[in-house]
Formats: sequence, structure tokens, C-alpha cells
Amino acid sequence: MAGIYGEVSWFCCGSAWGPCASAGHGACGTCNSGNYQHAWPNTSDACFDITRPDSCGASLSRRTCGFAHATTNVCNGSRVVTTIADCGPQTDLFCGEQACCGGECASNRLLDLTPAAYSAIGSLSSGLIPGHIDVG
Repeated sequence: MAGIYGEVSWFCCGSAWGPCASAGHGACGTCNSGNYQHAWPNTSDACFDITRPDSCGASLSRRTCGFAHATTNVCNGSRVVTTIADCGPQTDLFCGEQACCGGECASNRLLDLTPAAYSAIGSLSSGLIPGHIDVG
């Protein structure tokens, strides 16, 4: 399946879960930290105008609320399937930033997972992982 490499981070939304207090339910109105969901930088024109992944050289397809992506942690091979529930991360703030493990690196934050989803493929304490995101 077609994919891109990029940094994967996590964020809190919705009902309290794990390290997260209650927060808003995201741009789609469905986001919850305990669900397997994610934020995508190109869910709408308004979202894209904030996140600007193109500023980092990333060309991301428009995907809207509910679209499923599979994300693989390139450090350990763990994979999780999540659906879009919010807009983000603000990729342009992290151009050139890298997450690495061993000899594997990925640049630019392209995906924010909920804590439940991130925990399925990595440790929340890591904060960032290099990931492969299926976009096909």
C-alpha cells in the first residue's frame, strides 16, 4: 500500500483517559482519547491553512472525518488502524524535526494519535516515533 514516512505524536481529546484530562472532541466532534483515532493535517481548507504540511515538503491527500489510516511504528513493526477525528498536528511548526530509533528516522510531524492508539504501537513516554502511514 502507498505510504509516507513521518513523525507520529499523540494528543488528548474528549473524555478523560490515561494521562489525559477531559478535553474538546476535536474538529469532527467525535474524538476521544480512549478510542483508536487520529488527527490529520489536511481534513479541510481551514485545517490545511493552519497545519501547512506543504511548508515542510509534505504532500498529503485531503481526507475527511472518519477516514481510516494504518500507521506502523518503524522501530518495532507494530501497526494500528485509526480514523480521523480532528485536524492536526500543526506540521509547519516542526519542519525538519526528526524522530529516530536505531538507523530508522522520519521527519516532520504528520500524524497525531489518541493515547489509546499510540499506546497500541509505542510507549506514551516516547512522545514521538518514526512512523509509516498508509495513505493509499
